[in-house]
Amino acid sequence: MKLLVYSHDAYGLGNIRRMLEICQYLLETIPNLSVLLLSGSPMLHGFRLPQGLDYIKLPCLNRGEEGKLAAKYLKMDTEATVQLRGDLILTTALSFKPDMVLVDKKPYGMKDELKETIDALKENLPETKWVLLLRDILDHPDRTIAEWREQDNYQAIQHFYDRVLVVGSPEVFDPCLEYQFPPAVATRVRFCGYIRRPAGLQDRNTLLKEFGISPSDRRVLVTAGGGEDGYPLLHSYLRGLALLPPHYPLKSFVVSGPEMPQEERERLFQIAELLPNVHMLEFTDDLMSYMEAVDTVVAMGGYNTFCEILSARKPSIIVPRVRPSQEQLIRAEKMSQLGILTPIFPEDLTPEKLMRHVLNQLNHPHAYISNIDKLDLEALPRIVQQITTLVPKIVAEDRKKSMQQVAEYLCA
Repeated sequence: MKLLVYSHDAYGLGNIRRMLEICQYLLETIPNLSVLLLSGSPMLHGFRLPQGLDYIKLPCLNRGEEGKLAAKYLKMDTEATVQLRGDLILTTALSFKPDMVLVDKKPYGMKDELKETIDALKENLPETKWVLLLRDILDHPDRTIAEWREQDNYQAIQHFYDRVLVVGSPEVFDPCLEYQFPPAVATRVRFCGYIRRPAGLQDRNTLLKEFGISPSDRRVLVTAGGGEDGYPLLHSYLRGLALLPPHYPLKSFVVSGPEMPQEERERLFQIAELLPNVHMLEFTDDLMSYMEAVDTVVAMGGYNTFCEILSARKPSIIVPRVRPSQEQLIRAEKMSQLGILTPIFPEDLTPEKLMRHVLNQLNHPHAYISNIDKLDLEALPRIVQQITTLVPKIVAEDRKKSMQQVAEYLCA
């Protein structure tokens, strides 16, 4: 089986991290699978890539805080860059001849860059299955509905897509209702739950020993995802540490993110040099090891970080991004109502308030665990179930083998 995966990646690391996690699991459970990934992520080379996956790097687009697209590195206008990306996608799809195309979030791709490929594959490879993957929350319903109508996304799904897989739970947020999916679209939707992240590559004691941290110390991880707009959160945390009693046993891992502007990153590292109990990192592709080694997490509210927090069963303080999308804000509000996390909205963020919430969670480490355990984290095996149902060329024995692995995963 050949799977073509499209991830547009115009802001941060969220999309590419999510798609790589899904690809890794598919390769582990579906025999004889080859995955070709199309991505505009500038950090794709920084991740461990599983055997069976290769990628084609698309020219980078960047969506700034106001949501306006532009070429990130090339001295080309946006339209020309999008056309170049579209040409690369089309050529790749016709040469690769996929059995299935898995598209992240945008049915027609970034600025319709998938349209020519959809038309060409529908004509030349009509048996190819098309699957759209949606995270739990896209944006505020008013904005999403207007955007989807303007971009003809509802019609695209109805005419071209065989399935819509939502990596979320309708008990938290139901896009069929919130985004007014027409019946012809809603019938294609399958809710898969959230994505459980595998354990980190290092055990807790090994990692703590590497940094000279005692297991009796209190430990906090602070992460801003890709980091492009994470400076206020990380700066507030570092300033808040000065408010603690001099001998309070708190050790901190602070991950700036590879996309934080260099001047801001250097400023944070300079502050951290004066704080002996702070370990600064620019990037790690093994965030789960750090998350499993700490007592609480301070983060922005991106989907992937949130899934890692759930998988590690950690209390968290979330300072969500509020523009250009309200996705993180809505997720933080919904999860706060379920007693899963503590939110601080950006306009309320101060070092004093942040540190007060950190100390409260450190003093009540088990207050959130029972609510976290109620959430469904079985997205990956359900995605495999959907794909093996859609593609008949996965022969009976191979499908039996992959479904047995899924069953073993669910039982575990």
